[in-house]
Amino acid sequence: MKEARLLTWARHAVLVLFSIIAVYPLLNVITISLRPGDKLRSTSLALIPDGATLDSYTALFTEHAFLQWLGNSLLVSVVVTITGVALAAIGGYAFSRFHFVGRDAGMLALMTTQMFPATMLLLPLYIMIAKLHLVNTFLGLMVLYTATALPFCLWQMKGFYDTIPVSLEEAARIDGCSRFQAFVKVVLPLASPALVITALFSFMASWSEYIVAAQVLQESELFTLPLGLKSFQASMSTQWGYYAAASVLVSLPVMVIFIALSRYLVSGLTLGAVKE
Repeated sequence: MKEARLLTWARHAVLVLFSIIAVYPLLNVITISLRPGDKLRSTSLALIPDGATLDSYTALFTEHAFLQWLGNSLLVSVVVTITGVALAAIGGYAFSRFHFVGRDAGMLALMTTQMFPATMLLLPLYIMIAKLHLVNTFLGLMVLYTATALPFCLWQMKGFYDTIPVSLEEAARIDGCSRFQAFVKVVLPLASPALVITALFSFMASWSEYIVAAQVLQESELFTLPLGLKSFQASMSTQWGYYAAASVLVSLPVMVIFIALSRYLVSGLTLGAVKE
């Protein structure tokens, strides 16, 4: 009994240690965002610095185009999320339920694309949107984000559909539903955890992405949040207060969405759908 208790305490100590390691950088960023302009290089470890102020946050909205960057990022991320979820939901179902020519080759191609980083595919994708005259447009950026996120989303949705018994759809068909109605009314509700994960992946992949956006968007009026934050960094100096404050604000939407949808991430709604 004593050895088990000591083992439990040791596990908790390790978890607490690594939690502190993970949380400390975030707390440090918050601290920097609250520091007065003359104390940005302070080495103090206090979480609430002396003379804490919200001037950096205020300046983002009054002296910089933060709201414009926020609106641009929201537009791109929401469209990419909706498009990615819709295509992955339909495409994953097709790969899971139908057997057609090229199905296995298509799945192999999806797996192959996951072996390469998105930056490796940037050049051919950029050439493609350049020929379509979509450079320096939100549409071109959305196409790139959707194209790079879709393979993972399709594979994930296909795997989840495989766990849903076909007998549920057959029962709906017997009750008079068409295949599409059975898909919408039976399969999609059961696949809601996978849809949520797909939506989160698509949103996060486009919300904080910088490299692709830096190549596609060239006008400051089209900057997304990562490009806007980069503007605080110059060759001779960096506006760390603004940088930290903007970083905190950028991370908030993702945290709120993740917390709001967390119950779907840990639940398997298909468990118990068919009882033996």
